Amino acid sequence: MKVVVVLHIVEVEVCGPHSLDVRFNDGVHKQVDLTPLLTGPVFQPLRDPTYFARVVLDPQAGTVVWPNGADLAPEALYDLPASGTQWPDLK
Repeated sequence: MKVVVVLHIVEVEVCGPHSLDVRFNDGVHKQVDLTPLLTGPVFQPLRDPTYFARVVLDPQAGTVVWPNGADLAPEALYDLPASGTQWPDLK
């Protein structure tokens, strides 16, 4: 029998203009740059680093959310490559 682990984010911290330090329930911990995911109307406000920094962890959903209702599936963040300390300019 194959055991399927449902991926959840258990800890999040802003670590750059559009980057998060994320810890998942499977023990993976990495910094990810969300710039490639910030497309479309719901994500437009997140392009502003001040608004992006308003991210919170929704413990019931196990993912990150913003006040405008934007959220990202844990799998989307998990699949992003770990980033370094340089972040692209969105201007």
